Amino acid sequence: MMQALVLTEYGHLEMKDRPAPVPADGEVLIRVAACGICGSDVHGYDGSSGRRIPPLIMGHEAAGSIVSTGTGVHRFHPGDRVTFDSTICCGSCPYCLRGEINLCDRRQVVGVSCGEYRRDGAFAEYIVVPERIVYPIPASLSFAEAAMLEPVSVALHAVAVTNLRGGETALVMGAGMIGLLTMQAARAAGCSRVLVADIDPTRLELARSMGATEIIPHSGAALLSECMRLTEGIGVDIAFEAVGRDETVNAAIDATRKGGTVTLIGNVTPEVRLPLQKVVSRELRLQGTAASAGEYPLAIEYISTGKIQVKPLITAVAGLDEGPRWFERLHAREPNLMKIVLAPSVKAAG
Repeated sequence: MMQALVLTEYGHLEMKDRPAPVPADGEVLIRVAACGICGSDVHGYDGSSGRRIPPLIMGHEAAGSIVSTGTGVHRFHPGDRVTFDSTICCGSCPYCLRGEINLCDRRQVVGVSCGEYRRDGAFAEYIVVPERIVYPIPASLSFAEAAMLEPVSVALHAVAVTNLRGGETALVMGAGMIGLLTMQAARAAGCSRVLVADIDPTRLELARSMGATEIIPHSGAALLSECMRLTEGIGVDIAFEAVGRDETVNAAIDATRKGGTVTLIGNVTPEVRLPLQKVVSRELRLQGTAASAGEYPLAIEYISTGKIQVKPLITAVAGLDEGPRWFERLHAREPNLMKIVLAPSVKAAG
């Protein structure tokens, strides 16, 4: 048996005894050392996403150690320190064969239950995943840092599909977790300037400390005015929209120069109003981006070498049994909370 944090109904999490999973052919059993709470988990917690139908063990940003392996596993052995992709791809559909594993026809996401499938996640002592989505992590990387590899890979993928040439001025809309990681990924990919816009002063100061060229504490017309001032009236070459709302998508489009690119990362709302004539007449490129597609090795390299900083984004490492309290605080939008990492081996005080 194992202990797991189970979403038993919307708005309610509790520790439960569950049978420990057993690896099948081609699978590995991992003892979970750390698992981050993603914003999508918080949206699943209250039922707003429709992709965390109870009962379910959530959690997909994880790292740990191999306990045992199924038959046919050759790359990993008990004791290996590893992380794994949040996306379980089939490996054989046309998208997988093109390397577009995030678009796999039979794609499943760890810790998601959406009607089409149910896949328990890593808010538990153990998890089983296919060997093909597992990556080794160096001893120099703590498990808490390794739990940040999934969101870092998302940021790196957003930058990869944007096709930067180097030297660009970029704008990041939103200084949340993905926005701050995308800012760093854009710098690492060769952007000469990265502006970050948000209305939260604490997050903006964090952005400045982590390498933002300029911070913009405005929205709406004031945001556009400041972007134009900073670009001598031209607009930015690239806008990374990391929120996903009408006003921020439109602001990103307005702030982008003719012939520029707006990469859409945020998807808080399912639909936004699109200023079609601005996009067409100014020949803007709108680029969607979803999850990641093979960026984990680069994410491991960048965190290990300090090219991307994640430690400043980890607010707390807490025990799995403290999960319900942290979910309540995150759901209440308590200020100054970034990444909460749950660790099964950590026990609550008292």
